[in-house]
Amino acid sequence: MADVQETQPTAGRPPVAPAQPPAPSGGGVVEREFTVQARSQARMVVRRFLAHKLAVVSLVILLLLIVTSFVGGHLWHYKYADITNEFSTGPSLKHPFGTDSIGHDSLGQVLRGSQKSVQIALMVALLSTTLGVITGAVAGYYRGFVDSVLMRFTDLFLTFPILVVAGVLSAQFSGRAGGWFYLGLILAGLSWMGMARIIRGVFLSLREKEFVEAARALGASDQRIIFRHLLPNAVGPIIVNATIVVALAILAETALSFLGLGIRPPDTSLGLLVSNGVGAADTRPWLFYFPGIVIVIIALTVNFVGDGLRDAFDPTQTRVRA
Repeated sequence: MADVQETQPTAGRPPVAPAQPPAPSGGGVVEREFTVQARSQARMVVRRFLAHKLAVVSLVILLLLIVTSFVGGHLWHYKYADITNEFSTGPSLKHPFGTDSIGHDSLGQVLRGSQKSVQIALMVALLSTTLGVITGAVAGYYRGFVDSVLMRFTDLFLTFPILVVAGVLSAQFSGRAGGWFYLGLILAGLSWMGMARIIRGVFLSLREKEFVEAARALGASDQRIIFRHLLPNAVGPIIVNATIVVALAILAETALSFLGLGIRPPDTSLGLLVSNGVGAADTRPWLFYFPGIVIVIIALTVNFVGDGLRDAFDPTQTRVRA
């Protein structure tokens, strides 16, 4: 009977180490196995966005400005409608943005104006994006007669001069309570066409993909295909163009209020503050430049964030931006 090899250490004898695998012949190096953790699409988008340093800084500045505009007005000891006994004073510790000829604290008014301008811009972005996505999705998915009718309707709206039409319509509501809400509705109703055309093109491309054919072969309804398969793949263009709408809405509201066709006293907005400060730009520049600088900051940061989102959602983007 063959001897059984010892596998347990005995007294006074160290345990025997397990035999090592033989080294490869020819002096080669043993290959090591590496595993790479799978990354979701969302993580890849976030990683590419964080690599865009200018977009990240712009997003931080934009969020701080939005939070300050909504919260700062309640914390600052001067409300936008308060009248002090200091008239046309320059920036100081008590009034960092100075005061106007009536005695209003300019910082309080800029905070209120920022709040109203941001409210209108976000409302316009939400409503116009929703309307544009629905119109473009239906037109791109069903094509044919439905596509022709919806796109001709979209082309009709594209012929309208936005500022002229918005100015005429908003003049009817600007004097009422909640005039900013009507102004947001008007601007949203005149700014959805670009989103509709973009989403239509995306859907025309996506509906021919294999996963859509597979879903249709499995009996999925049109609504399920649109909302569960096509819209998630179009979220990149939707988010990017929504940021562009925010910037355009800020500038449109500013232009209308500057012309006296938007927000009117006793409420205020950044455009109205700039309009009121034009005549005093030489003698009291703080009344013109402070609200103007805030408008520029909002518009630039929104555009930079949109630029970063466009790169983040681009699947062909491989270059890391500084």
